[in-house]
Amino acid sequence: MTPSAPTGLTPRRELLLLLTLAGIQFTNVLDFMIIMPLGPQFIHLFGISSAQFGVLVSAYTFAAGASGLLAATYIDRLDRKTLLLVLYGGFALSTLACALAPTYGTLLGARVAAGLFGGVLMALAQTIVGDVIPFERRGRAMGVVMSAFSASTVAGIPLGLWIANRWSWHMPFVAIAVLSALLIVFAALTLPPLRGHLDGGSVRGGGFAQRLASVLGHAGARRAMMFTALNNFAGFTVIPFITVYLTANARLAPDVIPLVYLVGGAATLLSARLIGRSSDQYGKVPTYSVLAVGMAVPLMATTLITPAWPLAAVLVVTTLFFTLVSGRMIPAMAILTAATAPAVRGTFMTLNSAVQSAAMGAASFVAGLIVTQDSQGLLHNYPASALLGILSSLGALLLARRLTLHTSD
Repeated sequence: MTPSAPTGLTPRRELLLLLTLAGIQFTNVLDFMIIMPLGPQFIHLFGISSAQFGVLVSAYTFAAGASGLLAATYIDRLDRKTLLLVLYGGFALSTLACALAPTYGTLLGARVAAGLFGGVLMALAQTIVGDVIPFERRGRAMGVVMSAFSASTVAGIPLGLWIANRWSWHMPFVAIAVLSALLIVFAALTLPPLRGHLDGGSVRGGGFAQRLASVLGHAGARRAMMFTALNNFAGFTVIPFITVYLTANARLAPDVIPLVYLVGGAATLLSARLIGRSSDQYGKVPTYSVLAVGMAVPLMATTLITPAWPLAAVLVVTTLFFTLVSGRMIPAMAILTAATAPAVRGTFMTLNSAVQSAAMGAASFVAGLIVTQDSQGLLHNYPASALLGILSSLGALLLARRLTLHTSD
C-alpha cells in the first residue's frame, strides 16, 4: 500500500476534500445538535412533554435511518460528488423549512425531511473518506472530518443559542441554511469527480439485491452494524436531555449553557486530531477501547450533577463527556470504513448509517420513556438512562474486538 491516496489526489487536494467534507458535516451536525439545547424553549413554547421532545429529537434519526435503507439501492451506482451535491441541496431546503415552521407539528415534519437528506450525507462523507484515504492514514482523516462535531459544539451551538436568545429559535436554522448554500457552491467548485468505486464494473453489473446479499451475508458486516447500533445507542441515552437537566435540576442559568458547550467543544476540537493520530499509531480498536471504557464515568456523572456542584466541577464533567463520547467516534468510523470491500462500501455505509440513525432515535425515544418530568420541571430517572448507555457501550467494546478489517484497499 502506498502513502498516496487511491484516487491519486495531491496532498493539497486531499486536504481540501477533507475540509470540504468537514464543512458539510459541520452544518449537518449543527442542524441535528441545535435542537437539543433549544429543548427548554420548545417545551415551553409548544407546551410539550419531555417524551414529545424526545420524539422531536428522534424524528431526524428515524428518518435518516429510513433514507439510509433507500440510499443503499443507488449509492454505489453514482458519482459520489454528484450525489453529495444533490443530497446537500435537499438538506439545505429542509433546514430552511425548519426555520419557517410555525407549530410543533410542522417542525416535526421539517425534522423528518432534514433527516431524510442529512442521514445519507453522513454515510456518504464517511464512504468518500474510505474510498480516498488509505487505511494507515484513515484515523487522521477521520479526525479532520469528525472535527466538525467538535466545531459545531465549540462555535456552532453557542452562536446558535446566542442567535436564538437574541432573535428567536427560528434564526439558527436560517443561518445554517444560508451557510449550507454557500458550501454547496464551494463543494461544486473544489471536489473532483469521485467515480473510483465504479471502475471495476462489479457494482454496475450487480443489482441491489446482489450487493445487499454481499453485505448482509458477511458475518463481519453484520457484526459491524451491531457494533454501530450499540455504540450510538450509548451516548444518546443521555445527550438529548443534558440542557434540560442542567437548567432544571442543576439550576444552571440559561446564559451559562453556551459556556458548557463552548468549553466542551473546544476540548473535543483540540483532542480530535490527537485521537486520530493515536488511532493510526496504536491501532483503531485499542484506541476505541480506551475511550469507550473511559466514557462510562462522565456519562453517569453528568446525570448526577446537583445545584451544590461548583461551576468548575460541572464543566470538568461535561467536558469529559463531550470529549470522550465524540472522540470514540473517530476510531469507530475508521474501523467501519474497513469492515467491507470497497466495491460495496457505499452500500454498507448507508445501511450502517440507517442502523446508526435508528439506534440514536431508539435511544432518544427510550430515554424519553425512562426520564420523567414533574410539575416543577425536574427530571427523574436520568441516572437509569445513563446506566443503560454504559451497558450498551460495553457491548460495543466487546464487538469491536471481534471485527475483521479490510485494510489493504
